[in-house]
Amino acid sequence: MASKKASTSAGSGKRQLSRQEEFEIMKLVLDKFLWLGFGVMTFGLYELYTRTGNSGFYVMFAGAAILVIFVLILVREYEISKPQL
Repeated sequence: MASKKASTSAGSGKRQLSRQEEFEIMKLVLDKFLWLGFGVMTFGLYELYTRTGNSGFYVMFAGAAILVIFVLILVREYEISKPQL
């Protein structure tokens, strides 16, 4: 009974995730950001090819912005270990 109580967080009834489980969930979420960014950039490239004007550049810029957000989330959430000298 005591082991079950230790696995919940502050009596809220929610289970604490291990580092590995947390990493796996973060991979799934960040993978969607990556696909979304490249998909938007690909659509922008298609727009550049099929239409005249700068609308394709704007769409490609939006895709690049999504990828920058992806990098910021990755750097903020994932602990980057520094090599020991």
